[in-house]
Amino acid sequence: MGPQGELVKHYTEVNEEVVPPDFGEGVTIRWLIREEDGAKSFAMRYFRIKPGGSIKPHTHPWEHEIFVLRGKAKVLIGSREYVVSPGYFIYIPPNVLHGFSNEWDEDAEFLCMIPIRPTA
Repeated sequence: MGPQGELVKHYTEVNEEVVPPDFGEGVTIRWLIREEDGAKSFAMRYFRIKPGGSIKPHTHPWEHEIFVLRGKAKVLIGSREYVVSPGYFIYIPPNVLHGFSNEWDEDAEFLCMIPIRPTA
């Protein structure tokens, strides 16, 4: 951390973790910015979905803002499916069913921002 609480790092300096099987298969996450880093409002995550991998459809009471960096992914939002590639951005409202899959030959990578939820 810098003197004003700033954080400047390369994403490869953050551990890449395999997501639990109940969340998805063939998926890794890097928590780039989170509450432990001093963030007060939003967390930033870097997801990688390998070919054939997926994040299982799920819901929760917070929104997502997503920006696709590499590869292609199929995104389920509610009852609709979209195919996204680099440059696409996605907003998923709270409490809406969503999931991701990679049916292509290269990794799909995207940034995902979520609000930091109060712990009290």
